[in-house]
Amino acid sequence: MLIRFVLDNLFSFGVQKEFTTIPNNRLKTLNHHKYEVVEDFSILKLSSIYGANGAGKSNIIKSLDLFQKLILNEEIPFYYKKSKFKFNIDRKDKKQTFAIEFVQENQPFYYGIELVDNTIATEELYLSGLGLKEDSLIYERKTNSEGVTEVNFLEAFEKDDKSQILKSILLEEFIKPTVPILKLLSNRDNKFLKDVKMAYSWFDETMQIITPESKPVALTHTIDKNRNFKKYAEDIMCSFNIGISSLNTQKRDIDEFFGKDNEGEKEEIIKELEKSPKKMITLGSNRGDEFVIVKEGEEIWVKSLEIEHKIAGGKSALFEIPEESDGTIRLLDFVPAFKGVISKEKVYFIDEIERSIHPLLIKELIRKFSADENTKGQLIFTTHESNLLDQELFRQDEIWFVEKDLDGATDIYSLSDFKEHKTIDVQKGYLSGRYGSIPFLGNLRDLNWHEYDSN
Repeated sequence: MLIRFVLDNLFSFGVQKEFTTIPNNRLKTLNHHKYEVVEDFSILKLSSIYGANGAGKSNIIKSLDLFQKLILNEEIPFYYKKSKFKFNIDRKDKKQTFAIEFVQENQPFYYGIELVDNTIATEELYLSGLGLKEDSLIYERKTNSEGVTEVNFLEAFEKDDKSQILKSILLEEFIKPTVPILKLLSNRDNKFLKDVKMAYSWFDETMQIITPESKPVALTHTIDKNRNFKKYAEDIMCSFNIGISSLNTQKRDIDEFFGKDNEGEKEEIIKELEKSPKKMITLGSNRGDEFVIVKEGEEIWVKSLEIEHKIAGGKSALFEIPEESDGTIRLLDFVPAFKGVISKEKVYFIDEIERSIHPLLIKELIRKFSADENTKGQLIFTTHESNLLDQELFRQDEIWFVEKDLDGATDIYSLSDFKEHKTIDVQKGYLSGRYGSIPFLGNLRDLNWHEYDSN
């Protein structure tokens, strides 16, 4: 579960800013939104982040996505190479900072990285004391300007002879200045590094990022093989009252799917399938027409999803995913997320949660999650949808705003900073500019666009 994260010199974050899910103790509303993750320490289950276009909301998700990919794929994605704040021209300190505090399996961790010109200048992992006691070092690595790396481990590791042999091998053969070592250490069979494996699993399994372009992995296969998930998916999609009556998977033998004219393509797919650890690969487009190719026993199947619609008189028809509306596809994409955030200790970060979805639908989804006292996960999202600014759905410390300052840098702050009464109409206050974080429309009103007419 997420406690907080800190960003500095990343995208539009020009100076250090912090986002936190730690409850404000003066607030007494919606107490079931607080999860006690360790004794006497709680976090919040829900957060919404508002801001004008270009204010930096999506850069929060981009920053998280960058570091998840950096840790899991052990490289900075090419499209994130130039991620420094562009207006920090005179800043002598070139470091980019990302730090995150989280809880995995009831154990709090602190993990941080400092980048200098895409090199890992500092990387550190601690057992967090949550401010109640001193943090405990697991490892710290530093790389100097010549590319030389040093690593210090917890005291027990440093005093163990076998562990010192492992350390020397890692430094000589495996540790690279441009790659984090969290994944590398999590794969070592060393009794002193068990906590590293636990921390890595937070980034690999617990942390889930959904952008407007994201697609759930192998949704079709899950619906085909998991009856409980299929029932849940059908129930939630049917409850939207958009004409859906069932979700169906079509299974075709791989020979039938590719036919005789595509033998070469089929053989390439089979080779790729055999290399896959789960014996499953996915083909598809951003319109959602996913084909899952999976080996079950000795058979290879190609699975696709079809949606049944019924109309008055009992007539029904099957629709392929590309035939559905963008809103229906987006709702279907959210099904695994809402299933996961309700039943598992996962953290879902969703960018533009309202994209292509009717305001009343998304509000009811949030309302159901907000009111449910048995949820287990966290839902954190960016949005423009002011209809969600409702103190019956959110605590004040669960509502955040982003706004750019005069230096072009993103600031982030909570509604709880304003000390509003619990009965105030937050939506009205937001739209009137009470909390900032809205577009400035003066220039648009003064725009005389007929000046640009030409004959």
